[in-house]
Amino acid sequence: MADRSRVNVLGVGISAATMDSACRTIETWIAEREPHYVCVTGVHGVMASQADSELRGIHNRAGLVTPDGMPLVWIGRLQGHRQMDRVYGPDLMLALCERSVPRGYRNYFYGGAASVPEQLAEGLQSRFPGLQVSGTSSPPFRPLTPDEDADVVTKINAAQSDIVWVGLGTPKQERWMAAHVGRIDAPVLLGVGAAFDFHTGRLPQAPNWMRRSGLEWCFRLLTEPKRLWRRYLSNNPRFVAMVLLQGLGLRHYSLDGE
Repeated sequence: MADRSRVNVLGVGISAATMDSACRTIETWIAEREPHYVCVTGVHGVMASQADSELRGIHNRAGLVTPDGMPLVWIGRLQGHRQMDRVYGPDLMLALCERSVPRGYRNYFYGGAASVPEQLAEGLQSRFPGLQVSGTSSPPFRPLTPDEDADVVTKINAAQSDIVWVGLGTPKQERWMAAHVGRIDAPVLLGVGAAFDFHTGRLPQAPNWMRRSGLEWCFRLLTEPKRLWRRYLSNNPRFVAMVLLQGLGLRHYSLDGE
């Protein structure tokens, strides 16, 4: 059963989760073979949902929407969810891969540039001996044709996976998961975006103290300024202003699309 305890952040329902509770929920889906998808969402995903009602609905229909950034955790705690903690995509991948070994879960890696999912799988198997990798795929950056998409579904289903890790970036991976949940036999589709690049060393990760203090965006802006400057310098001030209005009761948002 999906965890429906949500924090309303500008109309996006963020799960009041911890790393352990998220893993336990996912393990329940695997045991019961329930098809669900997981959105790992920070400020960027919430703000992208403001101008895109379809994307907001995709988030709100997810089995879990984990708080990928500390600002979402702080908002949740202010709303009374004292136990809520950051469920960071790259760390969630490590936690579930570690749990996969004794439980025999089969992991499929879908996304990233050419050879990246293979490198990721090899690195994780080295870190977690005995990790079962059921397959890897690196799709082209262009939209797939219906026949190509059907081939992808066939390939993933033939691999008999428990968890499909999706690294297509936001919002592409959220749309892909919503379109394929139920079509793909694996009970868990999990969108982790940059985790593919972090765990293969293609992108550097911020130090842990920056991740825990809500300053990871500064680190990422310095490492990828051309790609991220508009996202952070536009989205972050707007996010703070909109959250203040919501907190003061001057703006109201419903969790539609659940």
